[in-house]
Amino acid sequence: MIPVIDIAFNILDLLIIARVLLSWVRPDPYNPIVRFIYETTEPILAPFRRIMPRGTIPIDFSPLLALLVLDLARRLLIQILLGF
Repeated sequence: MIPVIDIAFNILDLLIIARVLLSWVRPDPYNPIVRFIYETTEPILAPFRRIMPRGTIPIDFSPLLALLVLDLARRLLIQILLGF
């Protein structure tokens, strides 16, 4: 059970990193792979974008915050499962 959870979190991490890399180029928004990455990561990143303050720096730190929170959630979930 724990390897499945770890793999799922690793896939989410990779998808978020892929989205960051895609933001550096102009991907075709109609490409099925690009659409999958955006549709999969947007529900994770949107809440962090809402709580992040809008400043003068045009850098989106929500992926970094999401990766940190996902790592904490992974560790907590694994610790809870190992406790049983």
